Amino acid sequence: MKNSKILTIPANRIRLRIVDDRLRCSELLDDVSGQTATEPHADANNCASQSRISRQAQRHDYANVFASLEKALAIYGAGKGGATPVRDKAVLLADFKKALDAATHFCRGHNVDLNRIESAAGFNRVKLISDAVDALISPDPLRREFLAHARLVGMFFRAVKPDPVALEFASRVSCLAVIADEIRLRTGGDRREDISVVMSKVNELLDESIAADGFHIPSGADGRAIIDLAKIDFEVLAKRFKQSKKKNLDLEQLKAAVRGQLEKMIRINKARADYLAKFEELIESYNAGSRSIDELFQELLALSRALTDEQQRHVREQLTEDELTVFDILTRPGPDLTSEERKEVKKVARQLLQSVKSALVLNWRLKAQARAQVRLAIEDVLDDGLPRAYSPELYRQKCSTLFEHIFENSTQMQASAA
Repeated sequence: MKNSKILTIPANRIRLRIVDDRLRCSELLDDVSGQTATEPHADANNCASQSRISRQAQRHDYANVFASLEKALAIYGAGKGGATPVRDKAVLLADFKKALDAATHFCRGHNVDLNRIESAAGFNRVKLISDAVDALISPDPLRREFLAHARLVGMFFRAVKPDPVALEFASRVSCLAVIADEIRLRTGGDRREDISVVMSKVNELLDESIAADGFHIPSGADGRAIIDLAKIDFEVLAKRFKQSKKKNLDLEQLKAAVRGQLEKMIRINKARADYLAKFEELIESYNAGSRSIDELFQELLALSRALTDEQQRHVREQLTEDELTVFDILTRPGPDLTSEERKEVKKVARQLLQSVKSALVLNWRLKAQARAQVRLAIEDVLDDGLPRAYSPELYRQKCSTLFEHIFENSTQMQASAA
């Protein structure tokens, strides 16, 4: 039988038994409570000197047991008047039931019957969950309120486990969690997917989505919407949306698609931020009740067309994506330019990238001289090539903006040039 030691703190009636011989730490209790632990039934072989035991304890206490014990005593020890921060389990159970009732009432108020979902089975249960997701996914304030209810219920449920009373409500908690997880999946959760991954197979959508339940946006293997905005026939999509029985769900999937496309485009070219502002304005107006779901869907389709057109603009302008970004920085905002002056600015964009890329040495951001060379390259190209329509003040502003852009994006620029 292994040697055992009992740590006793009389004031708080706490006893810690250490069985593992590697944690011979009894004498270290002096550091915690100022008292020496008792070691009943210790034989002569265990009566080592205090200093040797302390050294061994410091050497073998890998888990920092006593430091943790000291913190625990500070937190859970009796405070003034015998108060304790530990909540009674009965109080937790009462709060849990209250939160669960609130979530159930909220769902019922939006035509979601959790009792019916729990009692259903098979495909009928799947359909009811899908209907619940459609009812609670939109608009944004409604979705956020439901997710807050689901999070609170889940938090209390984890806190009261493994109390047997909690098991009585496990089915209801699971039902709420499934609906919440599906909503997060459909809306992208806390992360935004690359639209090229999230959306595809548009022809199948247009050819096969008309069924008994009308318009339907299919899902990929991960349950997310799969629409390719670059190929879709928006007129057909708009007509079929009118027949959908799950418009909230279809709307949220289109919103996720547009948002993902916007974020990808803005990462490449920040001058496109106006599109994001327009998107957010549309969503806010819908949440405020200024637009119906059909009107918002039509507006999002129009914005999707504009995004598709914007993605091809660099081809029409006969520029690369990097060159188009520089061109937009120089012209948005900028002076009114003639057709010939626009050609001059495009030439400046091409020359600027060539000149700057040759000045980008290893770790140039960390070297004052290298940064100065990059800024000088920008100033020289703009000074030589910009039309007279650019005032000295606008010239200095564009130099600073371009330097900030290159400072933030030089890694991507070098990769695209490789």
